[in-house]
Amino acid sequence: MPRLSTVGFGALSSLLILSLAYFTQSHVSPLGPAPHLGSGLHLSIAFSSLISYAQAAVQAPFGAPEALLTAQRPKESVDNEDPEVTIDEPRPRFTRRIIAVGDIHGDLINAGRVLQMAGVIDEDGNWTGNVDVLVQTGDIIDRGDDTVELFQWMEELREQAHGMGGTMVSLLGNHEWMNAIGDWRYVYPTEIDTFGSISARQKAVTTGWLGNIWASNYTTAARLPLHSLLGPPNTDYPPEEGSVYARANAGPLSHAAFSFVHGGLAPMYPNLQPFPSGINNISASLLHKLRSRSPQPPPHPPHAYPGLPSGTTREEARLYGSDGPLWYRGWAEEDESKVCARVDQVLQKTGTRRMVMGHTPNLQNIVARCGGRVLIIDTGISHAYGGALSALSIEYSLEPVKGGGWKEQEIVKALYAEQEDELLVTATRELGEDLW
Repeated sequence: MPRLSTVGFGALSSLLILSLAYFTQSHVSPLGPAPHLGSGLHLSIAFSSLISYAQAAVQAPFGAPEALLTAQRPKESVDNEDPEVTIDEPRPRFTRRIIAVGDIHGDLINAGRVLQMAGVIDEDGNWTGNVDVLVQTGDIIDRGDDTVELFQWMEELREQAHGMGGTMVSLLGNHEWMNAIGDWRYVYPTEIDTFGSISARQKAVTTGWLGNIWASNYTTAARLPLHSLLGPPNTDYPPEEGSVYARANAGPLSHAAFSFVHGGLAPMYPNLQPFPSGINNISASLLHKLRSRSPQPPPHPPHAYPGLPSGTTREEARLYGSDGPLWYRGWAEEDESKVCARVDQVLQKTGTRRMVMGHTPNLQNIVARCGGRVLIIDTGISHAYGGALSALSIEYSLEPVKGGGWKEQEIVKALYAEQEDELLVTATRELGEDLW
C-alpha cells in the first residue's frame, strides 16, 4: 500500500491545510492517528464528519489509545448554520485480520506457498498489506537447508509490514533454543554449508547476526489483543497499575486476546502472570546467559551436550523443561476431557480467550480442541514432514449497533493450500455502549 505524499494546497487556507495534515499523519503512521488537535476548528459539519470518518477508517491496527477511546460513542457536533442542532458523527467499525503460521523447519518454498495462500505476501514474496498481523510460532530452523534465507526474509517482511501499518509477531521455538544452547542434533550438514562453516554458524546463532535478531525481535510468549483499546502486542495481563490500558483490560473486552507460544502453556507452569512478560523476562535472561558464554562450547554432536549455562536459575531451567512453554505437549496429547477441564484456568490467568501453539504436528489439519479455545497449528509444513500447507486465520470485528452498543465477532478458520478451508470458530457477543 503506497504512502500518501505531501501535497501543496496553496489556494486553501492554513486552517484547511492543518486539518488535512492531521488526516495524512493518521493515514501513514504505523502507530495510528496523532493526538487530537483541539476543538476550536470550526469547519463545516459535513467536512468535519468526513475527516473523522476517514481518520477512523485508516487507523493502523495498533493505534494510540487516545484516538480509540473517542470511538466508543458518537461525538456531538454543532451545525454551524443552526447552533441548536447537534449531529452525531458515525462510530467507526473496527476490524483486524491475523494470520498465524506454525513450524516451518528450513523450507523456504513451502513457507512462501503458505504465506501467499493466506494473503500475507504477493507472488514476489513482498508484504501485501491485506493482513494486519502475522504471527509465526517458532521452529523456523532445523530439518532443512533454508535457515539463512528464511530468517533474512522474515526481517524484510517485518520492515515491510511496519511501513504499511502491519505487525509481525515472532516466537522462538524449542529448535531455536536448541541451537542457541549448542544442541545441533537436527542440523543438516548441507545447512551448515549455507553459513560457510561450523564456526561461522555457531557464531551466527549465538553472538552473531541471527542471535542478535532472536534477542531483539523474538520472544518466547506473546499475547495479542484483538482490539487496540487493550494495548499493542505483548501488553501484559493483568496490566501494570496506572497503565493506560488497565481500565479496558478490566472491562467487557478484558479477555479479547489470543496467546501464542511454541509448545504450550501448562496449567501447572508457575510464571503465567503477568502474561507474557512473566515468561519473556525469564526467556531474555536465559538467552543472554547463553550468548555470553566465552568461549562458546562446541556443538553437539559430535561433542558432548553442553547443557544450560552456569548460573542458570531454577525459573530459567523450568522455562526449558518439559512443562515449560517451549516443550509442553499436554494440550495436544492429553485426553479431551482432562484438557478442557483445565483450559479456562489458563485463559483466565493470561487474559485471553484462546491459546495457539505449534510444536506437536498433525500432518492432516490444524486441530481445534475445547470449542476452539485450544488451537494447534503445526501441520508439518516443511518437506521434512510432508504435511498439510496451512495457516490459521483470525478475523475480528467490532461494529456499532443502531441505537447503541456494539457487536463483537471472531471468525477463526484453518486455511489450506491443497484442501478445503475449515471454519473452526464463530463467536458473536453483544456489548454495551461503554467498552470500559
